[in-house]
Amino acid sequence: MTAAPARVEIAGDTLTVSGDIGPLNVLPVRAQGESLIAAAGGDLTVDLTAMAAAHSVVLSLLLCWQRQAASQGKTLMFSGASDRLVSLASLSNLDDQFPGFREKTPG
Repeated sequence: MTAAPARVEIAGDTLTVSGDIGPLNVLPVRAQGESLIAAAGGDLTVDLTAMAAAHSVVLSLLLCWQRQAASQGKTLMFSGASDRLVSLASLSNLDDQFPGFREKTPG
């Protein structure tokens, strides 16, 4: 089975991340997201619903995007994070860093 290619797209104020993001492709995904964040007119919601897998490199990616957005006076809100990604963030004591992650109900 082939992993879905990683993609980052923007529509309105939503940045959608889809596919499988891992150590081998995180840098081009980061660059693509940074370009879209820079071009955005304001705050964004990062929709993670279509992301195929959750790796620790995704947390690093999201932190990089947050730093960039903050440097431009923009805020990122996250939605659709998988239980696994929320758990990784919690285990890394990073869940407070990602607005929207805490809205997941434990289960």
